Amino acid sequence: MSRGPIRNATGDAFFAWDGDVLVVNILGKPSAGKDAIGKPKGTQLKVSVTATPRGGKATDHMLHFLAPLFGVAVADIEVVFGQENVNKQLRIRAPTKLPAVFAQPLA
Repeated sequence: MSRGPIRNATGDAFFAWDGDVLVVNILGKPSAGKDAIGKPKGTQLKVSVTATPRGGKATDHMLHFLAPLFGVAVADIEVVFGQENVNKQLRIRAPTKLPAVFAQPLA
């Protein structure tokens, strides 16, 4: 079920479904003390990673951290925008599981 135009696929939430693809807006925090999924902040989900933000390495590290949490291969996660930016959007193809933060009701 698609929710709005692709430029703002998530509407007022940090995630939305586009068919079997999960679209997630991320606020990345590189050079963190540990890899972790945080709380939603507005229309973004905070994700911290230990990697440093050099040449997209933190984003690559984030994909390797997130893939098993969604039950997908790294190749099933597309970075729509933000490869070298803290603000990014990911498209996760056919996730087989979801982290707990996705089960919370939307405000």
